Amino acid sequence: MIYLDYQATTPLAPEAREAMLRWLEGAGEGDGFANPSSTHKAGRAAAAAVEVARDQVAALLPRGGRVFFTSGATEALNWALFSGAKAKPGGVAGLSIEHAASLQCLERLNATILPVDGEGVAVAPDDVLIPENGIVATMLVNNEVGTIQPVAAFAAAAHAKNSLLLCDAVQGYGRVAIPGEADLIAISAHKIHGPKGIGALWVRDGIDLEPLMFGGAQEQGMRSGTVSPALCAGFGAAAALAAERFEQDAAHVERLWSVARDMLPEWTLNGAESPRYHGNLNVRRDGVNGLRLMSDARNVAFSLGSACGSGSGKVSHVLRAMGVGEADARASIRLGWGRYTTEEALREGLNAIKDAARLQGVN
Repeated sequence: MIYLDYQATTPLAPEAREAMLRWLEGAGEGDGFANPSSTHKAGRAAAAAVEVARDQVAALLPRGGRVFFTSGATEALNWALFSGAKAKPGGVAGLSIEHAASLQCLERLNATILPVDGEGVAVAPDDVLIPENGIVATMLVNNEVGTIQPVAAFAAAAHAKNSLLLCDAVQGYGRVAIPGEADLIAISAHKIHGPKGIGALWVRDGIDLEPLMFGGAQEQGMRSGTVSPALCAGFGAAAALAAERFEQDAAHVERLWSVARDMLPEWTLNGAESPRYHGNLNVRRDGVNGLRLMSDARNVAFSLGSACGSGSGKVSHVLRAMGVGEADARASIRLGWGRYTTEEALREGLNAIKDAARLQGVN
């Protein structure tokens, strides 16, 4: 299988796996499984591992805030939006291309939906649409077309009206610079070669949210429940590796972007080429049926859009928000690559996709 679906998830880094094993198998004394809330020696060691991981994750985020571990970015976004809306009851707004984890919350909160242009980039914030004493959700890198959003501009507009800015940085964390102007930032480990089942919410100092869950003092009293040292250690190791390899990974992604663009000259790019994270290539071709293409190129893992919505049969809400028609949307595919994608594998995968397109009469 040639894996070209890095937006859905990324392969677990060997370094993250090794970091996790210490807290799954023990360290020879058999104490690696200890509860980090316990006060004995083994529990204190587990708690220390969690804090080391917290610092590693925080190193890729702005200074002046706290990192709270969650089960993933979905939980972090739900927590931020619903608790933020209580803390700042003046109203909610968010981009039309937000991930479903945010968008469905926005809908429940009767939020104002902010438009994007045909290139998949948010339209400059309109003061009339920004709530007073509320919360605004603006993602950093769109998960379907890779466009980078003007988070700083929306943060300035929100702050001018005493509102908070929530940034879904899932697709950008460890890949592009994280805007320092955000008040709340949601991230996920499995998008940066860490384990599934853990994410985090970064909260700027001075912002008070309600606790997510009650029943214990875990996560600084904000999220009760036993913390997994193994998941935290895996997340921390993945974050530390992303920081160490930032320039190297970015250069590799740019090289693969150039290869893919050269190999698919007949395909139309969905979304702006810049500003964009170039590990995401969303393209369409007249006459192609994306769903059938996935079936015919079954040895290549790619997608039609968000993994959360791919099985629904619905046209991508992101492409619709950009003004892409239904026929073009159904002729679109999303390709994603990163650290462990070789140029050879990418070329082989793209050739398989082109061969599958020919089966549909598209040369």
